[in-house]
Amino acid sequence: MKRNIVIAVVTAAALVGGGTATALAVAGDDDDTTSVTRTDDARDDDRDDRDGAPAPAAGNVTAAEAIAAALDHTPGTAVSAELDDGSWEIDVLAGGDTWHTVRIAPDSGKVLGAQQDDEDDAAEVRAALKNAKVTAEQAARTAESKGTVVSVDLDDDGDDRAWETETRASGGEREWKVDLRSGAVVADRDDD
Repeated sequence: MKRNIVIAVVTAAALVGGGTATALAVAGDDDDTTSVTRTDDARDDDRDDRDGAPAPAAGNVTAAEAIAAALDHTPGTAVSAELDDGSWEIDVLAGGDTWHTVRIAPDSGKVLGAQQDDEDDAAEVRAALKNAKVTAEQAARTAESKGTVVSVDLDDDGDDRAWETETRASGGEREWKVDLRSGAVVADRDDD
């Protein structure tokens, strides 16, 4: 039996500062198709470099819904969620010290992909969340009263630990802190 194997690299896109590159490998023989996604671990540094850059438009899926979908796919503790490059990216700390990034479609809530990440701060994150009563999903729902939530991130530095959220409303972008224990929302003083 004659086997034809054709491998074609269709796309490699370098996004702002590195970001995500996607390649599609197509193997000929009964029309089998395999899709491979690779994400650069420097994405957190890239996010900080985009201050002032236009943000992607939010879809119908809220931050809280995207976090719930990610946790349904990859059980664990959601530590951050950000609407980035046309999809929600949720970082999940699973069992042990295993980290995953789960991408969620902002228009449908479907999982677009997931990958295991190489992070080494699991002990710090677990310590910061030890007595927390508010999850990332709950923080996102709470911050929705201030506008459309486009990011939620655990601030585990120092004694002022909280969920940092960013919202967009008609008045522009604002950053808020959601207390890990009480769920109280206050303006992020560093944002002023």
